[in-house]
Amino acid sequence: MSESMPAGNASRVDWDVIVVGGGAAGLFCAANAGQLGCRVAVLEQQLRVGSKILISGGGRCNFTNLRASASNYLTSGSPHFVKSALARFTPQDFVRLVDRHGIAWHEKKLGQLFCDLSSRQIVELLLAECEAGSVRILTSCAPEGVVWNSGLRRYELTTSQGEHTAPALVVATGGLSFPKLGVSPWAYRLASQFGLRVIPPRAGLVPLTWMPADLRRFASLSGLSVDCIASAGNGIPAFRENLLFTHRGLSGPAILQISSYRQGDQPIQLNLIPEINADELLRAGRETGREVRAILRQKIPERLATLIAAEFPDGRPLAQWPLRELNALKLRLEAWEVQPAGDEGYDKAEVTLGGVDTAELSSKTMESRQQPGLYFIGEAVDITGWLGGYNFQWAWSSGWAAAQAIASGGQ
Repeated sequence: MSESMPAGNASRVDWDVIVVGGGAAGLFCAANAGQLGCRVAVLEQQLRVGSKILISGGGRCNFTNLRASASNYLTSGSPHFVKSALARFTPQDFVRLVDRHGIAWHEKKLGQLFCDLSSRQIVELLLAECEAGSVRILTSCAPEGVVWNSGLRRYELTTSQGEHTAPALVVATGGLSFPKLGVSPWAYRLASQFGLRVIPPRAGLVPLTWMPADLRRFASLSGLSVDCIASAGNGIPAFRENLLFTHRGLSGPAILQISSYRQGDQPIQLNLIPEINADELLRAGRETGREVRAILRQKIPERLATLIAAEFPDGRPLAQWPLRELNALKLRLEAWEVQPAGDEGYDKAEVTLGGVDTAELSSKTMESRQQPGLYFIGEAVDITGWLGGYNFQWAWSSGWAAAQAIASGGQ
């Protein structure tokens, strides 16, 4: 089965499972439920399914991470929630599926797996798996209303393509990032309709912006990339990745990672010399009698060295610096505190933080604890992984868990 074109209106169609959302989690859940014998429909409001998959990983889709574990999903209100699903459908399970479809892949770094050729291959894999399960995909099909018929124990969905009913409803409409792709807060509205708590959503894995004064101060660094360690206080992971200076602020993997942990107007700290001991560097500099710019440019890019040196403008060699100024330079290199003005919002965010509260769902089945047959999976849930394939793995694992539960009667 290939992607279906929009179907004509129908008065009513009955299914075993309706999956709302044709992204990674929704398609994978539908494929698994279909292959387990369920009659499944996927309702996707856009003209095509898998739009976020296609643009992911620079067009090559970072489809999983071999190191995925609960420790990579700590922004959730319940970090342990992911353990059951991740243990039962692992990164290795998805890799076996990728291999079965003949998709060549490579590990870029830190367990991150990418397609050798194109993200389109992952979409084609999901469509082929849906075809194997006789899943019907209805595109340009927007949900308009949902009613739970307690007598028939079925969900009745009014859509732009008629009415569809099923005893199991899976919500996989994702979050609010990449609004140009036609995102929707539908999952949050539906959860609230049925009394489920929703953690307020916000942009995650997102570039940070400069304060107005810093925007002018650091304009000369735009386009510069440096190795760094980004952190944001005790109890928060520190990330060793590249930092990218932009014309608006800070980006790059290190910044995207720490942005998901930063709260409110919390500052971040940057170690600009992660492989160098600042005390040893400055001690050596004092012994050589050289001035600070000459010392720094040996260890960090010249533009950055020039800017930092300009903060200590007296021009004296380090041997003549008082201890107070040496300590200030050390902090500037090892623990530079940056106060962002904010972030670049959903337009540039990789994911959405927040979503349906995990306390409302079974970690084994993804089903609502209070509303029978209602499931939330993928990014619609208050689960956000690190950058690097972790969020795709959550899509696969949560989708698989829901499919298994539905096919076995919700057990």
